[in-house]
Amino acid sequence: MDGDWWTVEFGNAHAGSVGVLASGSEPGPVYFDCGSGPDVPSTTHWSAYDGRARRPRADALRAACACGWRGAAEYPLDWHAIGDRPLHEADVDLTGPLADWNAHLTVVRDHAVPLPAELAALLVAVAEQLDATAATAPLAALRAAGVLERITTRVSREAADALHDTGMPAETLATMLGTTRSKALVLLLTARNGKR
Repeated sequence: MDGDWWTVEFGNAHAGSVGVLASGSEPGPVYFDCGSGPDVPSTTHWSAYDGRARRPRADALRAACACGWRGAAEYPLDWHAIGDRPLHEADVDLTGPLADWNAHLTVVRDHAVPLPAELAALLVAVAEQLDATAATAPLAALRAAGVLERITTRVSREAADALHDTGMPAETLATMLGTTRSKALVLLLTARNGKR
């Protein structure tokens, strides 16, 4: 994904980035002219909106989330201080958008089904151990990842079958999982089919 995507416990469904406002709205991607050819590179990274080479010039930054949420707070860019420098060379403070996105994630977490404390601690410990093993014994880490994948495939199938029998609406399921409706449905279908 493009942009300043911040790591998130809910996967890319709630990945955060710095959004741009130009002339009061969110501009489309910036395209780069690389000559002829069918593929035209583009980006939505905030630093590309510097008004150069027919690009829109960002008036303000705000938090954005892959789920479609946009932060209400706008953080104006001081073009007098930035001057003629490209945005990627300017000292731009991104703490406001990051804090707003973290607040959004707090709301998502508050509505998601909580993990039992023992399971959450165990998952953290497993992740740390796998990271350490990958650094010292990559083959062992890869084998452990395979074992973990087989466990999660089986458990996902059992959980998806149990959830299917409840008739829970997709919107509720998405909220409880902390993801989008479409990702929740895909998760259920792939889990029920035994694919991960």
